[in-house]
Amino acid sequence: MIDVVAGVDSSTQSCTVELRDATTGALIGTGRAPHPITHPPVSTQDPQAWWEALVLAMAAARADHDVRIVGVGVGAQCHGLVVSGADGGVLRPARLWNDTTSAGQAAALVQARPAAWWAEQIGVVPSAALTLPKLVQLAETDAETWGRTRHLAVPHDWLTFRLTGRHVTDRSDASGTGYYAAAAGQWRTDILDEFVGPRDWAALLPEVLGPDEAAGRILPEAAAALGIDPAAVVSAGGGDQHLAAQGIGLGAGDIAYSLGTSGVVFATTPDPVVDPRGAVDGVANVTGGYLPLVCTLNATKVTDTMARLLAVDHATLTALALDAPLAPDRPVLAAYLDGERSPRLPAARGMLAGLTTATSREQLALAAFEGVVLGLVRGERALADLGIPVTGNTIAIGGGARSLAYRQVIADLTGRPVHTVDAPEGTARGAAVQAAAVWRGTTVAAVTAEWRPEITSVTAPAADRTDIADRYLELAELQADGRRF
Repeated sequence: MIDVVAGVDSSTQSCTVELRDATTGALIGTGRAPHPITHPPVSTQDPQAWWEALVLAMAAARADHDVRIVGVGVGAQCHGLVVSGADGGVLRPARLWNDTTSAGQAAALVQARPAAWWAEQIGVVPSAALTLPKLVQLAETDAETWGRTRHLAVPHDWLTFRLTGRHVTDRSDASGTGYYAAAAGQWRTDILDEFVGPRDWAALLPEVLGPDEAAGRILPEAAAALGIDPAAVVSAGGGDQHLAAQGIGLGAGDIAYSLGTSGVVFATTPDPVVDPRGAVDGVANVTGGYLPLVCTLNATKVTDTMARLLAVDHATLTALALDAPLAPDRPVLAAYLDGERSPRLPAARGMLAGLTTATSREQLALAAFEGVVLGLVRGERALADLGIPVTGNTIAIGGGARSLAYRQVIADLTGRPVHTVDAPEGTARGAAVQAAAVWRGTTVAAVTAEWRPEITSVTAPAADRTDIADRYLELAELQADGRRF
C-alpha cells in the first residue's frame, strides 16, 4: 500500500482530486465531478454541492488503487462568501467570485476611499469579485440572515472546516477578501466596522494559518465519507491560482497565464506589491511572499461560447483559429461576455468589431482566442509597469492551455515562447505539494522545488499581432466610456 496525499481543486465548474505519492510526487490517480452551472451576473452555488462533488471525485481518484491517503490539501475558487450559523450550517447559497450583483457596493467602497488607499491598506481595490462587497450587500439586503451569521468563510475555508471542524484560512485566500492586510498579517476589522457595521468580528473570522501549518487532523466522519486514513493531516489550503503557482513550480521572473473560467496572469515576488491604480491585485502567495495578479472574468467561457455559436467542438475551433489569415482588418473582440473585473466594467457586454460580408468562420474563431488573450496581455503590461520582471519562462496553465491556438496567440502577442509543464491540474498538484509538506514536516517551498514539473511543450512566436493589440485597446476604450450598442 502506497502512502499518498490528495490535492483538491474545488473550482467554479468542478472538483478535481489528484492523488500523488507522498514521497516522490508521482501521480497515482485522478478524479473529477461537476459543480452546478452558474450564469452571471447572478452566480451562486450551494456549498453542499462542493462537498458532494469532493466525495465523488475522491472516490474516482481512489478507484483501483491500493493507497493510504495520509494528507489532504484544498485549493478553491477565491472570494466567494459562505455564511454559517451557530450550528455550522450554511445559511444561504454562496455568492461566487463571478457574481457581479454587488457592483454597486464595490463602487461605493471606492467612492468612500480612493483606489490608492485600498491598494496601500490591503493590496487590492474592491470590485464586485471580492468578498467585502458581497458582505456589505448581505448586510444591506438580508438583515435576517446577517443577524444569524456566526462564521464567515470563502470556499476553501468551508471545505477545510468540513474536513477538520476548524474555522481556519490562509494568507492567500484571506488577502483576496478585501479586509485582510497580508503585509501586516492581520484582519482589518476597522474596515468591516466602517462599511458593514460593528460586530464581534474576532468570533466571525477564521484563524489565518501560516504557510507551513496544518489545519488539523481529519474528522472521523469526513475520513469515512472520503476513504481517507483516520490519522490524515489537512494542510492550510489556499486560493486556486496561489496553489497553482506551487503546482507548476513558478519561480522568480516567471509569468503564468491561467486559462480557465477566469483568466489570470500572475508572477511571484518576495515583497508586497502596491498598485495605486488598482489594476494589479497585490495578494499573498502560499509560501510567505506575494502573488501579484490580474484576473479577468472571461476566459475559456468565451471560446466555449464561440464553439457553441459555430456549432463545433473545441478541437475544431482551435483548427479554425489557426487557419485564419492574420489580415490587419480582421474582426476584434472585447470579450466582456459576463461583464468584466479587469478593467472594472461589471455591466459591460462583449463587443465584436470589424465584421464585413467577407468575414469567415475562421476569423470569428480567431477573434475569440485573441479577445481572451489580449485582456491578459493588458494585465501583464500592468505587472511590468510595477517593475515585476518577466524575464523567465512564460507558462500557460488551465484547461485552455491545451489549445495550441491559445498558446500561439500568447506567444505572438508577448514575443516570447510559451511553455506548458507536466501539471495539467496545477491547483490540485499545488494542493498536493502543500499536503505533502505538512505530512513530511518540511516547507511548501522545499517540496515545490523537489517536485518541480518538467516542461512538456514550447510554442515559439510565429507572427506579429501588434496591429490587433492596438485595435483591441481602441475597442476596449469604447466599453470603458460606457457606450452600449
